[in-house]
Amino acid sequence: MRTRIISAALLCATVGLTACQPTDGQSGGGNSATAPGGSATQGGKSASAAPKAVRNFVGMGLQSAQDAAQADGFYSLKSHDALGRDRMQALDRNWKVCSQNVAAGRSVPTRTTLDFGAVKLAESCPGTDQKEPTVQGGRMPDFKGKSVKAARAALDSGTSLAVKDASADGRWILVESNWKVCTQTPAAGSALRGQPVAFTAVKFGESCP
Repeated sequence: MRTRIISAALLCATVGLTACQPTDGQSGGGNSATAPGGSATQGGKSASAAPKAVRNFVGMGLQSAQDAAQADGFYSLKSHDALGRDRMQALDRNWKVCSQNVAAGRSVPTRTTLDFGAVKLAESCPGTDQKEPTVQGGRMPDFKGKSVKAARAALDSGTSLAVKDASADGRWILVESNWKVCTQTPAAGSALRGQPVAFTAVKFGESCP
């Protein structure tokens, strides 16, 4: 998931001080600012609590959607992989919006965070956003068809994980979000007790052997 929170720094002018101190809730190295009264600021404009109708961003390029949202006064923006592959939207112009967390036409305060589900331009939008797998009840999820990156993220960070190419080519699995799980050990539903986990995988668009 990619988070984009856009705000301008506050102008501080304090007699007798050489530097401005961060306000409550704002770290010195943060990229958000708070105006008096608690409203976020962008370019000297306040992101107030006054409701504003959210436009329909679906079908727009991700960069264009973000620009339009900012023009409407929404500066707290997120995006995520609508296919559940846990890919980063590193270059927004290469992605398009498939879904939005606030329905078009709904009026919400402009401080509301807008979250866009997106896929790459050459990909088709899913009917609904695909959820990334999660471990529930200490049991091994069914990772088949899920990206290796999303599967790794679902497991405990201390899990010993081995991933091999399921084809006979023996390729290195370098960008795990581009690979999908074919087989897994332990099997889905097995209790997770810190044992090593193994996957075989192929690239998305390929068939598991």
